[in-house]
Amino acid sequence: MGLVIALVLTVLFLVGGLLFGRMNDRKHLASIARREERYRDIRLDNRKRVDMPEDVEVCALVIGQYVSASDYFKAFATRLRALVGGEMNSMITLMERARREAVLRMVESALKHGATEVWNIRFETSNISQMNGKRGAAQVEIIAYGTAIKRKAVA
Repeated sequence: MGLVIALVLTVLFLVGGLLFGRMNDRKHLASIARREERYRDIRLDNRKRVDMPEDVEVCALVIGQYVSASDYFKAFATRLRALVGGEMNSMITLMERARREAVLRMVESALKHGATEVWNIRFETSNISQMNGKRGAAQVEIIAYGTAIKRKAVA
């Protein structure tokens, strides 16, 4: 009887964790989508050279950093997928969300400088979970950085 109760509690815990994780992901993605819509007028460009540099009034380095971790349920599913091979959809979602959040934080930093454009955008990533040698939830850090540009007012 004790084994049955332990098994039922384990299954309930797994299902609850999975549902809570999905709900949390959807909530965060909706928040990202709202912020992306709010900042859609900010020009983002990965080119190194700024168009019309003579019109630049202010430029500054801006950075957006985001550290994200998957839950243990997604990490478990990823380890299973690694056994048989194939695309790891839960990790794709993790990386996409982290990348989008880092860009938004970079844009928010640019807005503090009064910028309307960010040029020479680059990304850096690191796998934090491999650094500490533990096997658990996947943890990644993404840094988005670029040059915020504020143009001179047109007279």
